[in-house]
Amino acid sequence: MKIDFTKSGGFAGMRLAVRIDTDTLPSMEADRLRRLIEEGRFFNLPTSLKSNLPGGDRFQYRIKVEEGGKRKEVFADEAAVPETLRPLIDYLTDWARSSQRRKTV
Repeated sequence: MKIDFTKSGGFAGMRLAVRIDTDTLPSMEADRLRRLIEEGRFFNLPTSLKSNLPGGDRFQYRIKVEEGGKRKEVFADEAAVPETLRPLIDYLTDWARSSQRRKTV
């Protein structure tokens, strides 16, 4: 499984991005990611999750997942993210931050 994740926006206009290939991960990490994608019902989500609430400083998320013959890309406003997807976004955000720190060391 390949996962591309981008978090952008917010007050400071930050951008975090990471690409993860589960084939390169320890099996426990790969299983955890698969479980988060499944529990988040990722492949059943609409392509775009937008909020009608005002707020220009919100984060925007882009998640693309490729597994076997399946491929899905979802764009989401912070205020429109379903609760079932939040654990995946939190996990990917932590992963992207950790990856960014490793690149600057």
